Amino acid sequence: MSIELLPQFIRDNYEVHEWKHACAILKEDFPNEWEDILSVLSDFRLHKSWITNPGGRKSKVSEFIDKYLYDRGWVEKEFQTQVVVDQNTMDTPTHKVDCFRNRVALEIEWNNKDSFYDRDLNNFRLLFDLRAISVGVIITRCDNLQEIFNELGRGASYGASTTHMSKLLPRIEGGSGAGCPLLVFGISKSLYVENE
Repeated sequence: MSIELLPQFIRDNYEVHEWKHACAILKEDFPNEWEDILSVLSDFRLHKSWITNPGGRKSKVSEFIDKYLYDRGWVEKEFQTQVVVDQNTMDTPTHKVDCFRNRVALEIEWNNKDSFYDRDLNNFRLLFDLRAISVGVIITRCDNLQEIFNELGRGASYGASTTHMSKLLPRIEGGSGAGCPLLVFGISKSLYVENE
């Protein structure tokens, strides 16, 4: 597997899974996007206050990653797609991708209902089949963070039906991403910092 292409820090601090040579494709065909992804993952730390202070519409985790990538030219993107049958055209817009640049789609699933994984993987599958993206990336959380959530009294907010790695992997292994090369990163306990 080409996970060996990732820097040691990322391999040590994230749970990483790859399908269909996603690392090699990113590194060779999309070097700028590859560097942005490596950079945001290297700079990311999970601050205690991001867990203890209730969020608004978007979590501090998502805000950090979004802003980091948006500052480097990534955008939130909804693709305008259509189906044509016997000269009848039907609009079939996709779900918005959190971060997109140059055929690389990245989703952040920090604390949503786990059904959001189905939406993301179906979107990646469709966009790959339509040749709009070449790789799909998901940043989510490792199961072992639950221990920290419980210690901080926030365990109920980060429950079993929310987005974490053990809810994502069976979906991918079951073929939900279809032919789309996928790279998945799980934020682990080692990235947690006590400072607010």
